[in-house]
Amino acid sequence: MTPRALAPLIGSPLRALQRALMWLCLLTWASWLAPGIAHAGVMDAAAMQRAFPAPFIVGAKDTALPVWPLFRRGTTDEVLVGYAFESIDFAPLPGFSGTPMNVLVLLDAKGVFLDLQLISQHEPVFVEGLGPVPLLSFIAQHKGISLKQHIKVGSNLNRAGQAGSSNVYIDGVAKATASVRIVNQSIVAAALAVARAKLGFAASRDPSLLARVEQTTPFQTLDWPALFDRGLAQSQRWLGRDVDKAFAGTATPRDDSPQAVAPDALHSELLVSYLNLPDVGRNLMKPEGWARLLKRLEPGDHALLVASRGPHGFMGDDFVRAAVPDRLSLRQGELPMEIRDMDIDDAVTLPTGWEGASYKVFRVIGAAGLDPAQAMSLSLRVTRLKGVVYPERVSQDFTLAYRLPEAYVSAPAGEQQDWRSSWTSRAWELGVLGAGLLVLSAMLWRPSWLVRDEARMRWLRNAYLVYTIGFIGFFAQGQLSIVNLTGVVQAIVAGRSLGFLLYDPMTVVLWAYVALTLLVWGRGTFCGWLCPFGALQDLISQLAKMARVRQRPLHRDWDRRFKRLKYGVLAVILGLAAIPGSALVDSAVEAEPFKTAITLGFVRHWPFVLWAVAMLGLSAVVYKGYCRYVCPLGAALAVMGRLRRWNWIPRRAECGTPCQTCRHRCSYQAIEPSGAVDYTECFQCMDCVAIHDSDTRCAPLISARKAKVIPIQPLKEST
Repeated sequence: MTPRALAPLIGSPLRALQRALMWLCLLTWASWLAPGIAHAGVMDAAAMQRAFPAPFIVGAKDTALPVWPLFRRGTTDEVLVGYAFESIDFAPLPGFSGTPMNVLVLLDAKGVFLDLQLISQHEPVFVEGLGPVPLLSFIAQHKGISLKQHIKVGSNLNRAGQAGSSNVYIDGVAKATASVRIVNQSIVAAALAVARAKLGFAASRDPSLLARVEQTTPFQTLDWPALFDRGLAQSQRWLGRDVDKAFAGTATPRDDSPQAVAPDALHSELLVSYLNLPDVGRNLMKPEGWARLLKRLEPGDHALLVASRGPHGFMGDDFVRAAVPDRLSLRQGELPMEIRDMDIDDAVTLPTGWEGASYKVFRVIGAAGLDPAQAMSLSLRVTRLKGVVYPERVSQDFTLAYRLPEAYVSAPAGEQQDWRSSWTSRAWELGVLGAGLLVLSAMLWRPSWLVRDEARMRWLRNAYLVYTIGFIGFFAQGQLSIVNLTGVVQAIVAGRSLGFLLYDPMTVVLWAYVALTLLVWGRGTFCGWLCPFGALQDLISQLAKMARVRQRPLHRDWDRRFKRLKYGVLAVILGLAAIPGSALVDSAVEAEPFKTAITLGFVRHWPFVLWAVAMLGLSAVVYKGYCRYVCPLGAALAVMGRLRRWNWIPRRAECGTPCQTCRHRCSYQAIEPSGAVDYTECFQCMDCVAIHDSDTRCAPLISARKAKVIPIQPLKEST
């Protein structure tokens, strides 16, 4: 059969394929908040023993949780070392391949990471691009870190001073920021789940179920009496007789020290208030102190103002600034929580009568699991000594119960994962991206202004392409990819949440903008302006023309047939992604050279570099040949672009009949002989819009101008 005879047979299945792909893309977006399901680990007793050889002894797997106790033989019996588990059993957060990474973790009995081993991962950047070594190095940094510390991904200029701090910094991996944040969150979330169940962390409370402090209520100016009336500040006092009563029946029923307090005299008084609330912090602190506090608090951290007066305060003679106090402790339920001096107490105002009292601002890190909606107890320890040479020490705790009023806390809204820090840490990059998207929207919304001056249009378009390549692509790593779609498909098939996408804010913002512009302008907004690899091809084509390299466009019939190829590539990739456990999709997505050229900057094995260079070289002779004929992401956007609601490119009745100027000038061959624009193949280069508005390039306008008769006016006779 001839190609012309085959065309109807090919076209009908193609349309069916496009409809199926469109429904799949719609289901992908509708399943953004799909619930997650549990995953079974792969380790058995023999594999666990190989992972942790002697002197470790692997105990029997827990019947209630998928954890393995590890022991070390002591002098008389076996001593518990900690618990080993797979992260996928507790926190199966999908990476950008759509498949969770699985890490074998050994947590000691105090909540410190003893060992971590990578079991499996399918992250595209670590499968081939950078290789697994950077990921292994990143995971290894968790060793020796306690769950009581707040783990931050990224460098810190003051890292040398982090010893003993509640924050600990670990190096990320350039070009894989989102992936390492996901694996860090998976490791920490899984470890916290085990710590809650086996080590008593947070009295078995799930951090995702913790209440949040309400920060949206209007600020009110409140003084100390008002804070006490509303329950935002609370205090407790103990007289000498109260302390003697607590020590009754012990070895030290009376205080024989020179600092002894009379029964009716004040022994100690504690005051506590929750500074995170603006109604408290802004009222009690100087503006510079409040600003400094907010800057130093990480998401989920809590700041408490604690003051004491009386002979026995919470600060002893050996108290060290920025340290944990010896006499003061915080508990919620059965869980003790570390409180550490923030060393910013110089900005606090105390109530009347407390002049000269001791006070500090303490931090409780978010990882400790403090629930602001639940009661907490602040205890002051009083110690008495009996004897002189080797005195016997007897201690009693005097407790102040504190609870925030219900009006100032809100119920948990679901998972509170670490993705928020990804957004705050890239705030300025998102601002630059947002500004660029606003500029693009303005240009496309009023295209007549853009195309009015041909030189201006060429300069602005090329400047924007450079911005796309330099900032969105190489700097911000915002190259959208078919991997985004395969990850979503794999997550939907497995029933997992799509929350992993939130770890890459640049991708989320770009996809949101693309989704909106698909309805307004079609796929060309991304493919013609926002795709770094596409922009690179465009500039290479322009340089090739300047070097007098001849462009070789395909015949219209062959061009139409080859454009169908990308839909087949897309169908194969998404089909493989929909097969549970298929590893072939990791290879299939390599049809897309974005990762090689943009994400990894051509630092990769030679076959991948050769493919990327070949696709860029193709654009020198066939204008953006990869985008038009091969790109699976472009095919997906073309399918979703069928939801476009407007034919926004202006046309005239003469377009196509008889005028063919725009069709012959269209480098994308996206204009039909009838003059209609094929929006699924239009990349919004704006050339046809410029021709349409040009008195010197648009044939109908030129013809109309020539046909216009200019009346001859007789000269007035001179008088």
